[in-house]
Amino acid sequence: MRPRHAARRAAVLAARYALLLAVLALMAGPLAWQFLTSLRGRTENVYHGVLPSQPTLDNYVRVAESFPLLQYTGNTLVVAALAVASNAVFAAMGGYALSRAGWPGRRTVFTVLVATLMFPFESVMVSMFLTIRGMGLVDTLVGVWLPGAVSVLNILIMRSAFLAVPQEIEEAAVLDGAGEWTRFTRVFLPAAKGSLAVVCLTSFMGAWDDFLWPLLVLTDSDHYTLQLGLKTLAGATTTNDQRIIAAGAMAALLPMVLLFFALQRFFFKGVGEGAVKL
Repeated sequence: MRPRHAARRAAVLAARYALLLAVLALMAGPLAWQFLTSLRGRTENVYHGVLPSQPTLDNYVRVAESFPLLQYTGNTLVVAALAVASNAVFAAMGGYALSRAGWPGRRTVFTVLVATLMFPFESVMVSMFLTIRGMGLVDTLVGVWLPGAVSVLNILIMRSAFLAVPQEIEEAAVLDGAGEWTRFTRVFLPAAKGSLAVVCLTSFMGAWDDFLWPLLVLTDSDHYTLQLGLKTLAGATTTNDQRIIAAGAMAALLPMVLLFFALQRFFFKGVGEGAVKL
C-alpha cells in the first residue's frame, strides 16, 4: 500500500506542477513574445521562429523617435502620482473611519460603498464625463485623475487592515493619552503599511494602464498619456511595425515592473493583512 500511496502522491504533485506551468505559460507567454518581438531586427520576420536571430535595441530608439515618448510618460507620471497620493490619503482615512465603531450610519455607509462595486465603470462613464465637463476639466490631466482619486476597493482594503489591529494596542495608546489623530498616524498606519503599499501599487497600475477614460477626456495630443500615445504609435502609417509597437508596450510596462519589485516585500504582506472582510 505504501508504494502505491507514494506513487499516487507523486502523480498528484506532478499534475499540480504541470497545471502551474501551464498557467505560467498562458500568462507569461504573450509578454515573452512581445519582448522577443521588440528585439527583432528590421528585416527579420516577426512570425518566424521564437528567438530573434539578430537581437537589437534599435526598436526602442525608433519608438523614442516616432512620438514624444518622454512627454507622454511625464503626463502619465503626473496622473499616476496624483492617484497614488490621493488614494493613499483618502483610502487610509476612509478605511480608518469605517473600522471605528461608535458613530451612527457606519453600517449604512459601508453597505452603500460595497454596493457601488456592482456597477461597472461603463455604466457611469457618461454621467462622469458630463460632470467633468461641467467642472471645466475636459482636456486636462486633473480631469483624467479626479474620477480615480480614491477607489472604494482601496477603502475596503484599508478598513480590513485596520480591523486586524489588536484592540489592546489601541487601548494602550488611549491610556497613554494619544488622541484620535495620533492613534491613526502612530499606531494604525504603521501596522497597515503592507496594505498601504498594495493601495499605492494598484493605484499606480490603474492610472498607468488606463486607456478608456483618457481617450474620452483628452483631445489635445500635448496632454496625451502614454497609453493614448501608444495608440497613435500603432495607428501611424510610418510606424505600423509590430517591432516598434512591441518595443513601445515594453517601455510602458517597465515602470510598473520596477515599482512592483521595489514594493513586493510590502505587497505580499499587505495582500494577507488587507483581505477584504465583509
